[in-house]
Amino acid sequence: MISYSEAGVQESAISKPSEIVPRLAAPGVHWINVDGLGDAAALAELGDIFKLHRLSLEDVVNTGQRAKVEHYADHLYIVAHQIHVEDGLRTEQISMFVGANFVLTFQELAGDQFDPVRARIREGRGRLRTGGSGYLAYALLDAIVDYYFPVLEGYGERLELLEDEVLKRPRRRSVERIYSIKRELLVLRRSMWPMRDALHSLLREETVLIQAEDRYYLQDVYDHAMRVLEMVESFRETSSSLLDVYLSSQGNRMNEIMKVLTMFASIFIPLSFIAGLYGMNFDTSSPWNMPELAWPYGYFFALGLMAAVAGGLLVFFARKGWIGAGDRDDEPVDGAGPGPSAPSGPPPAGPPAAG
Repeated sequence: MISYSEAGVQESAISKPSEIVPRLAAPGVHWINVDGLGDAAALAELGDIFKLHRLSLEDVVNTGQRAKVEHYADHLYIVAHQIHVEDGLRTEQISMFVGANFVLTFQELAGDQFDPVRARIREGRGRLRTGGSGYLAYALLDAIVDYYFPVLEGYGERLELLEDEVLKRPRRRSVERIYSIKRELLVLRRSMWPMRDALHSLLREETVLIQAEDRYYLQDVYDHAMRVLEMVESFRETSSSLLDVYLSSQGNRMNEIMKVLTMFASIFIPLSFIAGLYGMNFDTSSPWNMPELAWPYGYFFALGLMAAVAGGLLVFFARKGWIGAGDRDDEPVDGAGPGPSAPSGPPPAGPPAAG
């Protein structure tokens, strides 16, 4: 529990919900953060203390909720999703109750992105000490949304490396990495899309708990959420394009292999015909037999004929451009001359402006 006002800050760990009641009478804003959802009795007691609706308490325990905002008579119920990347990408539901002088947050596990908010309260930086509970709710939502940006920058760097790998040395594991990134980006999209709608609902509906000045800051969080969604969609398109490039490169590689095999087959088909023709062993007593069968140099003549046919085919293939043919770097495409190439890969995502 963190209680603060312009005069100072009081921070303490709470072992029982009943310890909160005498502290709520003090002036200022009271932020109670609960780690873990396993104590049903403590959850019910907190609901009685803050007069929370029973349905919203059920949503706190059912962690599969979409991000949303529910308006009650004397408080707001907000569901958001923060992300963690320590042991692979995962999302965590954050349930937040906003009252006239309190903010009550529930987390599934210990650990969050709220440390910058706690530091601003302790040090008295910004408007947190002078703002109300609505401004604290904005600061917490802003911390959740802003954490998406460094995570997305990491995906941008991974996609750039994958782009170089797919273009230069495509391998099977490249496809696995592309599909892995696409799945994780889909998780981010499913997490942020409802949050954008919840923020829009919070801005659209009038409530005395959110002051007019705080709406400007909530608009900034909404803009950040839109930017996150745009980056997610951009990276998803990039990953789909990389998959298409990989499949095209594999198809081109197969075409090159088939071209080489076809040229070998084209060369050996006439050689097989000559070898088969001379291998029929005609009777030399016939006037219509092959004269080379009785000729002392017939064997060398057959070998020479085969070499001449093979050499002639190689010269023909070379003149047609079928041997060593490929896209040259200095050849203009569609009549365009050489020029600077456009930068590849997704644009780097800079850090958002501080709210």
